[in-house]
Amino acid sequence: MIPCLFLIAAGLSTSMAAAWFWAMRTGKSGLIDATWSVAVGAACLIAALWPLSSTDAMPRRILVAVMAAAWSARLGNYIFARNLNGHDDPRYAELMRTWGRDAPRQLFLFLQAQALAGWPLAGAALLAAHVPDRPLGISDGLGGLVFAVGLVGEATADRQMTRFRADPANRGGICDVGLWAYSRHPNYFFEWTCWLGYALIAADLSGVHLWGWLAFAAPAEMYWLLAHVSGIPPLEAHLARSRPTAFAAYAAKVNAFWPWLPAEPGASARESNN
Repeated sequence: MIPCLFLIAAGLSTSMAAAWFWAMRTGKSGLIDATWSVAVGAACLIAALWPLSSTDAMPRRILVAVMAAAWSARLGNYIFARNLNGHDDPRYAELMRTWGRDAPRQLFLFLQAQALAGWPLAGAALLAAHVPDRPLGISDGLGGLVFAVGLVGEATADRQMTRFRADPANRGGICDVGLWAYSRHPNYFFEWTCWLGYALIAADLSGVHLWGWLAFAAPAEMYWLLAHVSGIPPLEAHLARSRPTAFAAYAAKVNAFWPWLPAEPGASARESNN
């Protein structure tokens, strides 16, 4: 297991160092999250396919590997395509302004912290893929289903946002249609849902292998990062500064993370929110 963990750690760290170099060279941060998505996906693939025990069920390892590949390919491609269309990430731009002259060093450390954050996610894939002495069962089906819901939901939210932005009539508007009418960040919610799927596969309901429950660290970490650290707070701070009136109206009626019915169904606010 040690070679597997070393390869995962080295790969994540090297990938984010490369993302830092590109950001410093081009002055653009749009590829940072795409790089992270591909690096974490690769780490999860390594974790799933690395041979650890002869008692591991190969179908489960393949299931987890397919989940990792699908998540990484979809998210990485979406962020990369958005970057090609000229959309840079305002969160990183604001961080760079805040850090001032120390920005290069601070960004490098920040991206290495992102690499570190990938460890529990790869760990969830490792725990899910290598449940010993257990054939495929209900928990695998449930976990796979929850993951699929998360993947489709996130893709749908991203597609709705892309369509909204592409319509000239919505310029300067906020996307409050489709899934965005029930959560201000449905893409983040469904991202969290994907990682919940890994944990459900790893959990041992029989109570024999309790270490499988450690995989719930992945959705817990993802919720903390998205809802309280690098996701919602900096993005909504940017919106509150740039579009205070429209964003306040939108925030007053729609939950930030957990989807729920809007407080004022049918109300409309015009701003671009992501």
